[in-house]
Amino acid sequence: MEGIPHPIPRTVEEVFSDFKGRRSGLIKALTNDVEKFYQQCDPEKENLCLYGLPNETWEVNLPVEEVPPELPEPALGINFARDGMQEKDWLSLVAVHSDSWLLAVAFYFGARFGFGKSERKRLFQMINDLPTIFEVVTGSVVKQSKEQSATQNNSGKSKSSGKSRQSESQPKGVKMSSPPKDEDESGEEEEEDDEQGATCGACGDNYGADEFWICCDVCERWFHGKCVKITPAKAEHIKQYKCPGCSSKRARV
Repeated sequence: MEGIPHPIPRTVEEVFSDFKGRRSGLIKALTNDVEKFYQQCDPEKENLCLYGLPNETWEVNLPVEEVPPELPEPALGINFARDGMQEKDWLSLVAVHSDSWLLAVAFYFGARFGFGKSERKRLFQMINDLPTIFEVVTGSVVKQSKEQSATQNNSGKSKSSGKSRQSESQPKGVKMSSPPKDEDESGEEEEEDDEQGATCGACGDNYGADEFWICCDVCERWFHGKCVKITPAKAEHIKQYKCPGCSSKRARV
């Protein structure tokens, strides 16, 4: 195998470029050149490894004799499993080990040349933006992109109903940042500007988004917490809240 005849990468960008070159070579071996790769992995031979090279090529070869090796070594003996499983499963297995090897090589360079926390994080983010070899070989990267597109489309359609569900799930008498919006006859929420019409049952002022409100469980009117002397902490322990008006009516009865 190579004794690192290629320029040694020393920066994040150079290591990422080395990663991409090796990754491209490995993907070629497991996709476009799969017949050639299959033939070279003869189970009758000794332990063989699949190497990706920085110049976007690949080779099947024996592991280096140097101990420890100059670079992390790929998985040994990939040829022994070739005839013992389905071809697609074998290729997927080699792809997984190839992904692991690529990360090992990239972070070997990072450790060797003293990459700090921010540099390691940036390198991993750059690597993580690319599909793994396993995803490419198995076709799951295509499936994931389709599922993401479908999820984005569905989430775009359901945005309008998110707030109503959230507000409806809040029990009355419990701390809320604002009273729920009124709904029209069709059950749909009114526009955001309409909720400015909600007023406090005590002072008559419009609600503020940064104020605490509480709802009476009897008359279902909303009040500023400060107007009825109820704090958020106190509201947490109230199972059923009655406003001063409803409390006085019950007392007279």
